[in-house]
Amino acid sequence: MLVDLLLAILIVGLAAYAVLGGADYGAGFWDLTAGGAQRGARLRGLVHRSMGPVWEANNVWLILVLVVMWTCFPRAFGPLMETLYVPLFLAAVGIIFRGFAYALRGEAASISEARVIGAVFALSSVLTPFFLGCALGAVASGQVPAEGDPGIPFSSWTGATALWAGALAVATGAYVAAVFLAADSVRVEAPDLTIAFRRRALGSAVVAGVMAIGGLLVIREDARNLYDGLTSGGGLAMVIVSGVVGVLTLWLVWSSRFEVARYTSGVAVGAMLAGLAFAQRPDFLPGELSLQDAAADDPTLVATLIVLVLALLLIVPSVAVLFRLTLQGRLSERFRPIVTPDDEADR
Repeated sequence: MLVDLLLAILIVGLAAYAVLGGADYGAGFWDLTAGGAQRGARLRGLVHRSMGPVWEANNVWLILVLVVMWTCFPRAFGPLMETLYVPLFLAAVGIIFRGFAYALRGEAASISEARVIGAVFALSSVLTPFFLGCALGAVASGQVPAEGDPGIPFSSWTGATALWAGALAVATGAYVAAVFLAADSVRVEAPDLTIAFRRRALGSAVVAGVMAIGGLLVIREDARNLYDGLTSGGGLAMVIVSGVVGVLTLWLVWSSRFEVARYTSGVAVGAMLAGLAFAQRPDFLPGELSLQDAAADDPTLVATLIVLVLALLLIVPSVAVLFRLTLQGRLSERFRPIVTPDDEADR
């Protein structure tokens, strides 16, 4: 019971990071593909305005996931870190570089500096979720041995399922970000950006949906046990929920009901992650280590659960207030296009 409860908290934290942090990474994807300095200025300005108040707070969910992992499931955390240290290290580097690039955005003194900073921000926004997705895919497909193996730094996370999961992480982040940014563009009364992000949301939703369905074929060939888990029992139920809510979100975006779509898109992504968890049961590391064997002893689980409950009583209301104030526009900067120093000089 304790193990299942803490696993549920772990999955909820992972889903929160995939949706909220994923939306931040997805915003970076749209920054990368916005176009030239002048053509993409308004789009990049909305990305900057929307991310400003929340981008640091979203990392709290990643911290929650790590704390629960190493405290409550130490026998899985060690092998996971020993085996997947390359993608996890690259993801950590991406988070760091993305943070400093965002902080320096708009402070460049020359066009060359602006281009370098913008490129670092955009590329790290794409590569970070890719490496995190690859790590998750490697775990789900049974590529992490129970004793860990630092001698396979690349082959453990470059299998078909792992690479598919990395690409899907990028696609779902872009999809959620487009939905969120479409809603924000309505709020700042920018109809041209509403149209632009509506199109992006519809396109990325189709891409993510096709990748998710096609991924079942990849998993069937590469990780048969995972495929069996996703096509039966609780795993299948979550796949169906994710698909149905995904179609609902597509309709909401088509109807320009972006505020409701903001929540349903998150549910679709969360259900997808829950499906992976159900598909792996009763294992934590599929074929290698069960949930019970991966867990710490009961006193540690009880103490951690108490601390987590107290922490979440502070975190959840705080984050809720932050997002409410952000959605009301009380914490955001005034919307303005992001232009380069040379563009400013020409005005």
